[in-house]
Amino acid sequence: MIITKTPFRMSFFGGGTDLESFFRKHGGAVLSTTFDKYCYVTVRHLPPFFEWSSHLTYSSQEYISDICDIKHPAIRNAMKMLDMRDIRLLYEADLPARSGLGTSSSFAVGMLNAFYCLKGKYVDKKQLADDAIHLERELCNESGGWQDQIAASFGGLNRIDFNQDGSYCVKPIIIHPKRKCLLNENLMLFFTGFTRFSSDVQKENSDDFKKKEEQLQDIYSLVTEAEKILENESSDLDDFGKLLDRTWNLKRQTGKAISTNSIDALYEKGMNAGALGGKLLGAGGGGFLLFYVPSARRQCVKEAMKDLLYVPFNFEDNGTQVIHFTPESYE
Repeated sequence: MIITKTPFRMSFFGGGTDLESFFRKHGGAVLSTTFDKYCYVTVRHLPPFFEWSSHLTYSSQEYISDICDIKHPAIRNAMKMLDMRDIRLLYEADLPARSGLGTSSSFAVGMLNAFYCLKGKYVDKKQLADDAIHLERELCNESGGWQDQIAASFGGLNRIDFNQDGSYCVKPIIIHPKRKCLLNENLMLFFTGFTRFSSDVQKENSDDFKKKEEQLQDIYSLVTEAEKILENESSDLDDFGKLLDRTWNLKRQTGKAISTNSIDALYEKGMNAGALGGKLLGAGGGGFLLFYVPSARRQCVKEAMKDLLYVPFNFEDNGTQVIHFTPESYE
């Protein structure tokens, strides 16, 4: 039996520039972190005593004898890709799917990690990220960028650069531990209750993509500005929060499905209560609202957002991990 634990991510700056259609032309970068909310994938070989050969449990249950009959596209294509057979798979998560935290990509990374481990193969974090990108973007033909798979695999607070030749580089942000702790303390996460498939939002925004390249280039430039704020101890950390407000206002211009009247009203309420900046996480349309709030205003913002679920969190640095491994004999 294998159990993997894979973190979710929050993206601060650069979202949208990780789309291949953009970075192949202009280059791209994101600044993001993983945090201590996870998905867990349990995989084992299914004993041969049932009418079906595999049993899959996620938001639905599937009992199948032919891989081609699997309804979940990521599971079906991953099993084909790695020639997985006769398995029992269980997916569990700390936070809901379709909520802007890269949950589907974390599942893809964690599932691939478990599959490789069950086959007795070690693969490094880069191969897991590469395979998850290939699985979601090519085999499943889902719209979206590359940052989620990379963040879930590597873990930590990083700048990820996307190059025109299709390569990428993961660079940890060099920040003093006390400054990183303060950044963590000043961030507040709220669940709006609205969920959407990221790929659906990307498709809705794709018609406007060419018109929005200028905004994406501005979003790209803010990544370096934010990185300098974090790494320069003489910089005011509050400027990071103010920069979040700038990137959110730019992001809202990159597609009609990014925000809604309800999201805009909630964001304005948080800002009026004392937040210096914030953004909706993910492709848009719903999910989690992130605010940067100085300590003196935290209670005011929490009160203003009292109708939403507040989710405390801490940064994490490990990325996907195998947390349980029991060898088994399988022919």
